[in-house]
Amino acid sequence: MLTILGFAMIATFLVLIMMKKMSPIAALVLIPALFCVFVGKGAHLGDYVIDGVTSLAPTAAMLMFAIVYFGVMIDVGLFDPIVRGILKFAKADPMRIVVGTAILAAIVSLDGDGSTTFMITVSAMYPLYKRLKMSLVVMTGVAAMANGVMNTLPWGGPTARAATALKLDASDIFVPMIPALLVGLLGVFVLSYFLGLRERKRLGVLTLGEILVEEKVEEKESEAVLVGAGSGTSDTTKVTGGSGAGTDAEDDDDEERFTVLDPNRATLRPKLYWFNALVTVTLLTSMIMEWLPIPVLFILGAALVLTVNFPHIPDQKARLAAHADNVLNVSGMVFAAAVFTGVLQGTGMVDHMARWMVDVIPEGMGPHMALVTGLLSLPLTYFMSNDGFYFGVLPVLAEAGAAHGVSPLEMARASLVGQPLHMSSPLVPAVYVLVGMAKVEFGDHTRFVVKWAALTCLIILAAGMLFGII
Repeated sequence: MLTILGFAMIATFLVLIMMKKMSPIAALVLIPALFCVFVGKGAHLGDYVIDGVTSLAPTAAMLMFAIVYFGVMIDVGLFDPIVRGILKFAKADPMRIVVGTAILAAIVSLDGDGSTTFMITVSAMYPLYKRLKMSLVVMTGVAAMANGVMNTLPWGGPTARAATALKLDASDIFVPMIPALLVGLLGVFVLSYFLGLRERKRLGVLTLGEILVEEKVEEKESEAVLVGAGSGTSDTTKVTGGSGAGTDAEDDDDEERFTVLDPNRATLRPKLYWFNALVTVTLLTSMIMEWLPIPVLFILGAALVLTVNFPHIPDQKARLAAHADNVLNVSGMVFAAAVFTGVLQGTGMVDHMARWMVDVIPEGMGPHMALVTGLLSLPLTYFMSNDGFYFGVLPVLAEAGAAHGVSPLEMARASLVGQPLHMSSPLVPAVYVLVGMAKVEFGDHTRFVVKWAALTCLIILAAGMLFGII
């Protein structure tokens, strides 16, 4: 009964948010609360919620201060050179911009933290997508898939969990998986290329000069409307007629003028650029080396950069207010997700769902348990936390595999396959950073990304089997 109710609760949540009948925060809170009462455990709802909030409180704190930290870094101009570099590569071509998004997300994912990856990627790419009127769900989908593949790094979490659960060495799991993961990452880049071609077909390819001209025309037309003037057509024709071609010098000048971040904003701190870069590198290094807990690092980092870059208290308050919207949206979503996970785990729904999934595996599939584990990792890591899957389900699957001669190493590697899909799970706090900063509805992101992320997972699984890794 709990198995059916668990799947029903997840399905209800997904359907309601994808159909936009409820906001994600409301759905994450109200649906599990109703199901908790329905299974007769309403009296324990408070305990389940407190347990969930307690487990996710460090994550919420990390996200709150990480948003402030990276928001301040954007304000002071730390990422302006990255944006200019991407702009130089992209040349206002939607295809190149989408591929650039995937490459940037993959590179930044080397720090092992999804939230950081999404904050940096969206900060750099969002202005480009908005300026060119490109689909924002393409940006969030590509970033999530690239990060999902890179999330298998030993310091990313899943590999360490699999190693701990099965008492294996993380390097023995990860290193042989590198060829399959590279194929998966290549698959993300190829997919980005085709998604970019689709965007290019929809929008066309503009030169930077043409975009600047269009913006000037729009400004002139707006001014004409405001003053009641009826002219402007001749200006439009005259300006656009000369923008189609130009010299290399003119294109370089356009690149300087076509800036996605205002080069004259009052918050820029060029004299402190290398200080901010050093603090950021130190922060990311500390995260990888685990010198301090990540929430503590971001709390200290946010306090430091605020104080140094904006020594006057009114300026600090202004920066905090500027990023308060993102902080509230993301932290609110995380605490709402705590209700969902708390009820799932507290009522025992997760355990019953996992056991059911294991029990329905046909006996004849025993020798192919690695393949089965890889396939199961897609839905299971999407519908439950990594902790629940790796510590609750994987040991059971590994035992079944061992009975048929399948090694624990193969099982551990197969369990990593579902990570590209997992990174878009409603139970992953980082995904709310992604959609929140990109101003994308979670339901729209889910509708777009699930099929492509699942395809990426299957590509990794197929490559692992082809190379004899799984």
